[in-house]
Amino acid sequence: MQSRSRATAGMDRIKVLIVDDSAVVRRALTEIIGSAPDLEVIGAVSDPYKAAESMRTALPDVMFLDIEMPRMDGLTFLRKIMAQRPMPVVICSTLTEEGSAAFLKALEAGAVEAIAKPKVATAEALAEARLRICDVARAAAHARIGTRRRIAQPVNAEQKLTADAILPAVHTRTVVQTEPIVAIGASTGGTEAIAKVLAPLPRQCPGMVIVQHMPEGFTSAFARRLDGICAITVREAKHGDQVAPGTALIAPGNLHLIIERVGRRYRVIVRDGPHVARHRPSVDVLFRSAAQSSGGNALGVILTGMGDDGARGMHEMRTAGAKTVAQDEASCVVFGMPKEAIARGGAMKVLGLAEITREIAQWGHVGGERAIQ
Repeated sequence: MQSRSRATAGMDRIKVLIVDDSAVVRRALTEIIGSAPDLEVIGAVSDPYKAAESMRTALPDVMFLDIEMPRMDGLTFLRKIMAQRPMPVVICSTLTEEGSAAFLKALEAGAVEAIAKPKVATAEALAEARLRICDVARAAAHARIGTRRRIAQPVNAEQKLTADAILPAVHTRTVVQTEPIVAIGASTGGTEAIAKVLAPLPRQCPGMVIVQHMPEGFTSAFARRLDGICAITVREAKHGDQVAPGTALIAPGNLHLIIERVGRRYRVIVRDGPHVARHRPSVDVLFRSAAQSSGGNALGVILTGMGDDGARGMHEMRTAGAKTVAQDEASCVVFGMPKEAIARGGAMKVLGLAEITREIAQWGHVGGERAIQ
């Protein structure tokens, strides 16, 4: 207990409320979140009525909310929260078709993130659950909800693997001119940011490859949702898919996505492997592959999200001759990833979402030569 006090000295810990009807899930989340020195569980209750009662005495910085519960379902409670007292809410759902559909409805209602319910059957599963859940709690706490924004504080995070763990670095080489492509990376708040960027695009636009930090089982529903609102085709990527004009490929949850050049065209490789920059899929892995395979034929875009995944990779893309854009702070839910990319010299331009859409459309129209001066 004494060591924990030293670890949190001077730190304003993030207060978390857990709302889930499963005692097993409540216990697992409490143990996982409580193990982090910068996080504190202030309550773990079984339904929204008990959550409302708990919030009369102490308001959380973040709420972890189940969807299917007795007396009141999570979506109804979420809508009440966002109407009466907006706060960062993380949906904790099962990996089912119904769960992924409910997750999309929760995003529309104002949730900032979603996670799968923790699997703790093995030491490896527990470690991965702890990494993902604690990072999501931090990201949610620092999300912009209306005018509310918490100031991020540094955390002594575990050592992170780089893209070297998946794709070795190589010396920059000249890449022959090919059709233009776009690589996009995002995390917290990215689902809505990606939708706003893609929805206005004309069907005739460059092929796109996208990494959005999202749990396994949710990305296919996310891709279908985008496909329904966009003129372009959007689908979850499969190993060997071609990167084609008018199509966006979304990295499957829990798998890395790599761009590979074949002649003057591109395809994607879907690959398992360790977390890179604490994520799988990792934006750094995608961006490094774009730098190596596409060079100046690629446009790199980094959107809202906490942490620094993608910052190194975007710098590698710029060094390789690619054009690069970061989302501006005013339109970000969390400015962490774009801020890091800008600080490391990776971003050539800092733009709002509507301007990013125009850059992508122009990138395809002029073949990438004069899209960004």
